[in-house]
Amino acid sequence: MKIVNYAGFRDAAQKRLPRFMFEYIDGGSYDEHTLRRNVSDFKKVTLRQKVLRDVSNINTATTLFGRQMALPIALAPIGIAGFYRRRGETQAVRAAEAAGIPMVLSTMSCCPVAEVRAASKAPFWMQLYMIRDRGFMTDLLARLEAAGTDTLFLTVDLAINGVRYRDRIGGLAGSQSLLARPDKLFDILFHPAWAWDVGLRGRPLIIGNVAPAMPNGAGLEQFQAWVARNFDPSVTYKDIDWLRQHWKGKLVLKGITDPGDAARAAQEGMDGIVVSNHGGRQLDGSLSSIAALPAVREAVTGKMTVLLDGGIRSGLDVLRAMALGADGVLLGRAWAYALAARGQAGVAAMLGIVREELEVAMALTGQNDVRKLDSDLALTQP
Repeated sequence: MKIVNYAGFRDAAQKRLPRFMFEYIDGGSYDEHTLRRNVSDFKKVTLRQKVLRDVSNINTATTLFGRQMALPIALAPIGIAGFYRRRGETQAVRAAEAAGIPMVLSTMSCCPVAEVRAASKAPFWMQLYMIRDRGFMTDLLARLEAAGTDTLFLTVDLAINGVRYRDRIGGLAGSQSLLARPDKLFDILFHPAWAWDVGLRGRPLIIGNVAPAMPNGAGLEQFQAWVARNFDPSVTYKDIDWLRQHWKGKLVLKGITDPGDAARAAQEGMDGIVVSNHGGRQLDGSLSSIAALPAVREAVTGKMTVLLDGGIRSGLDVLRAMALGADGVLLGRAWAYALAARGQAGVAAMLGIVREELEVAMALTGQNDVRKLDSDLALTQP
């Protein structure tokens, strides 16, 4: 079946993945109001349709954090992508590079930094959590420096894990034993293509970046216990000061939706922020990312780079976000579904679709350069 949009990749991923794995990608926290708002609020952004302008040569290229990019898009950090496709992070980084954009590798990726770097032509960006074990942090930062990474995205909206009902029902939260959850075993057996590709050929199925700190194993079950012990809910700017002492590259805070927090990030000298609510996976009932963007942008105008993450389902949404002040966006679930559905080729196809959608949206609104959009392009906002 020909896939022509985001929904097609989602449907294909749902068919191929075991239910517990699909629900992990697809779900949000509590009753998922924010998850839905992330998408529905984009539809409230109305664009002006301007005509009789030369749109014969549209530029979608930009530069973010010193990196030249063919699109104002990066692949957002997605955990355990190696459970969606065999060595999934390596497939995704190759697709991203072919499209001329960077990937933000998750700290909680299956493939470790060195493996992803070996699969890539250029250094990638990196997502980071503050961990209690500062020895682990120091070691990870050294590995990132060795891999040539120059930009860190510190996630700040996960002091503790949000309550995600789908994970508790589906079985990704809690015990991973197939003997304790025979329903998961049958789920896997009814998805033989995934079981062969990931379960057998995709090994080792571990959280590669944190494996050195987990001598008793780094599978999902051990990983969850390690996270409970090591994620630090006491993190403040004093801990970011520690990070700055050990990291000389660019530092971006991911998970900002409050204008006051954005202004503080600028005062503290951060290189950028990502307006994000963790894809609706943390605080349910919070603002959607796109609804939070205008006030956040206003609070830091001219002071730092502002990206948006969450709810983007098309190239039209990319333009909507940039019309409201984003310098670029992160694509999350879109590439996770595409990877699960068709691997590297799926991610490449998804990015090609988004690029075409963006170009068409720009042409029909009279815009020919993504870096120089009309200031009044957005007629209404959420």
